[in-house]
Amino acid sequence: MYNSEYDDLSFEEQLHLTESLIRRRHNQQMFLRRNAQLLQKELSFEAELLEENPELAQTIHSLNMREIRSNQQGLQNVLGSEESPSKEQSVWSKFFPGLGG
Repeated sequence: MYNSEYDDLSFEEQLHLTESLIRRRHNQQMFLRRNAQLLQKELSFEAELLEENPELAQTIHSLNMREIRSNQQGLQNVLGSEESPSKEQSVWSKFFPGLGG
C-alpha cells in the first residue's frame, strides 16, 4: 500500500505512521467485535424476556404493527396529498415520550 505522502518522511516516521494505522485498525476491530458481542447479548436477553412474558411480546407486536400502519399512512399522505407530515406522530412516542418521532 504505497502512499506518496510518505515520500518526504524518514523511515522512522513512516514506521511510526504505519504502526499508528495498525494500532487504530486493531482498536476499531476490537471495538466492533465487542459491540457485536454486546448486541448479541442484548438480543438474547430480549428473546428470553419476550419468551417469559407473552403479554409483553404481544404488546410490542401490536405497537410495532400500529407504527408500521402509521408510517404507511404517512407515506401515502406524502405521496397522495399535500397534508402536512408534522401532523403524523410516532406510535412509540405516545407511550414513551422522548423516544422520537
